[in-house]
Amino acid sequence: MNLKSFYVLLFLTTTFNAFSQGKFTLSGTIVDQSNNETLIGASVIIREVKNAHAVTNTYGFYSITLPKGDYTISISYMGFEPIEEKISITGNLTKNFSMHEASATLGEVVVTVNETRTRILKPEMSVNKLPISTIKKMPAVMGEVDVLKSLLQLPGVANAQEGASGFNVRGGSVDGNLVLLDEAVVYNTSHLFGFFSVFNSDVIKDLKLYKGGIPANFGGRASSVLDIYQKEGNKKEYHVDGGIGAVSSRLLIEGPIVKEKSSFVVAGRGSYAHLFLKLADEPNSAYFYDLNAKLNYKFDDKNNLFLSGYIGNDVFDMNKAMVNNYGNILTNVRWNHMFSDKLFSNMSAIYTHYNYGLKIKFAGIDWKSNIKNYNFKYDFKHYLSNNLTLNYGLNSVYYQFNPGTIRPFDENSGVIPDQIAKKNAFENAIYISAEQKLTDKLSINYGLRYSKFQRLGKQDVFTYENDEAVIFNPEFQIYEEATPTGIISYGANKRISSFGNLEPRLSISYALNDNKSIKASYNRMSQYIHLVSNTASVTPLDIWAPSDKYLKPEISDQVALGYLQNFGGDDYSLEVETFYKTIKNKADYIDGANLIAHKAIERVLLNGKARSYGLELMAKKNNGRLTGWLSYTLSKAEQQTPGRNADEPGINNGKWYRANYDKLHNLSVTAAYQLTPEWSLGGTFTFQSGKAATFPNGKYEYQGITIANYGQRNANSLAAYHHLDLSATYKFNPNKKKGWQSELVISVYNAYNRKNAASYTFGQNETTGLSEAKKMSIFGIIPGITYNFKF
Repeated sequence: MNLKSFYVLLFLTTTFNAFSQGKFTLSGTIVDQSNNETLIGASVIIREVKNAHAVTNTYGFYSITLPKGDYTISISYMGFEPIEEKISITGNLTKNFSMHEASATLGEVVVTVNETRTRILKPEMSVNKLPISTIKKMPAVMGEVDVLKSLLQLPGVANAQEGASGFNVRGGSVDGNLVLLDEAVVYNTSHLFGFFSVFNSDVIKDLKLYKGGIPANFGGRASSVLDIYQKEGNKKEYHVDGGIGAVSSRLLIEGPIVKEKSSFVVAGRGSYAHLFLKLADEPNSAYFYDLNAKLNYKFDDKNNLFLSGYIGNDVFDMNKAMVNNYGNILTNVRWNHMFSDKLFSNMSAIYTHYNYGLKIKFAGIDWKSNIKNYNFKYDFKHYLSNNLTLNYGLNSVYYQFNPGTIRPFDENSGVIPDQIAKKNAFENAIYISAEQKLTDKLSINYGLRYSKFQRLGKQDVFTYENDEAVIFNPEFQIYEEATPTGIISYGANKRISSFGNLEPRLSISYALNDNKSIKASYNRMSQYIHLVSNTASVTPLDIWAPSDKYLKPEISDQVALGYLQNFGGDDYSLEVETFYKTIKNKADYIDGANLIAHKAIERVLLNGKARSYGLELMAKKNNGRLTGWLSYTLSKAEQQTPGRNADEPGINNGKWYRANYDKLHNLSVTAAYQLTPEWSLGGTFTFQSGKAATFPNGKYEYQGITIANYGQRNANSLAAYHHLDLSATYKFNPNKKKGWQSELVISVYNAYNRKNAASYTFGQNETTGLSEAKKMSIFGIIPGITYNFKF
């Protein structure tokens, strides 16, 4: 990374202040009046001046440049009462605002023309922002509100199957999602293999999902960005929130440390279903826990310090025969500083640790792996004028990978203790982007990110004949692991491999009028670390590996075109988008790949490519007693791994084939209805095409044993997936705003008990001798009840 170039760039941007000579800056922060929490994405508009509008950043800050004069400032934010106030500009002015939550008579959701106008004009597309109040209305498994489950109701978002960890965006793999909690990377987003998510909705302040048009400040993944921020804590009063459910409970405590200057928030969750299993003499158990915490201190109007953290862990125990545990640890120290009323900065020092363990009795192995990263970020937002805002910064990440520490399962195990070679890497990036209003109707966001990745020693690296870690056996027409021809030893911090990529970003918005706009975007993303996983195996695996000579970095290019319209005084909205995405260097496993404790993972991997394309539709009803949306996605996700020469067939004879997470149709309907002040109802319906699968196309006998012969990879499908979830919430004393407040949530997951197929097993019926297929389902109907309270 050339830091000299970055500082030259920083110096040059300050010279743009000449554009605002004779003008003054109106700036400040916007907060929630009840707790002093800053509001992200609040709309600020000056009525008398065209294009004089802004949106608060991730720390509630806004800045607008104006000539001397008297103006009307209008502020709006979903769920809060709008503010309109007369101001006089005679010089630079700092003006902070406190917003009140909308009263029941105004309705829970308040959308104003100002906010709608800003959204129409903003050159931002393929972005979904779900308010926490909306997420909490949606039915959830066992009554536990789930952020990730709510994302699955959005167009372009799916999961591989019921009970699967993570999520897939626009045909991308799970590891292609950059998931951030207070800027710290979350490597595994699920508790209990997808039953719950790691995000406690009580402590979440804001979340945004970028499916395309990804800003230049984000990088390192090929598919999407999920950006989540935790609450900062109430700076005025102490409050407690909690809930008691059938399988888990949660508690949140927040309050001031120094009133109006400093606050804290601590939230914890834990499951206890395993305790009931033990009482029932059930040998299997599964449980999780997590803890969120955040502190902040406001030194003055220009300096704020934040300390946030998360720790969580899962344990899955099958009668001690197989024990799986995994968890995340995250910490972040951030310093916000305002150099001036036009230049805002954020500096972060972040630590992330993800560990994964697997004990298998029949294999006699106790295996542990982990990934750690140390991350430094320094980001700047420069409000040059009302028509031009710059974002620029740098990011450095140091990775430590432990692919596997191997120990014997017990004293009877024949496994010899071993350590798979640890790996280190260094990823650096520098970026700059500009959001510019070219005309009253045309806005553009353009930027460039340069990333550089270096694989570092200390490590011994295998060499292979012709540099091919996988060889093709022409006699049996299969790919096999190559035998190493030698070893190259690299000393500590010596460079093993190096990659550098330019990543351009572009988004354009053209407003046809105040209620309609068309948008287009292009982005290139580079992904240097990869999840080596085989969740279809009896022994699930979860290892992160860095790019090297054999495992190349993924490079994705995506273009998208969209149309946005608001109807009926903003009561309704329609979003339609189409996209096309390609990915280079998409890793694929050879048939029969064994991933457990593999010392040279490159010997089971081939490099291919992937593509996905589709059409997304989202129709929303924003206001009234009945709110909700319908989303539909028509898409294809495919992969191709051709042979490396004319003598090799590749995978599926080098033809395009369905990716594991390909879903042709994906339909979701989400609705919430306020029946009375006490009662509210919620429901979601989901329908998805069946997941890609590989079925036998014949069988043969060998030494008296019948063996299935499988066809081409992913040429078949599981049955279509669909289910209906319902909930009813009763609020005790709904008009009570102080003291003890509570509600009872009754939910039913999979209300009509659909037995969705997670997989099929094929065998021979012992009675009839005929071949048969057996469907395995994870969830049937699951009722839930939760008592929520706060005071």
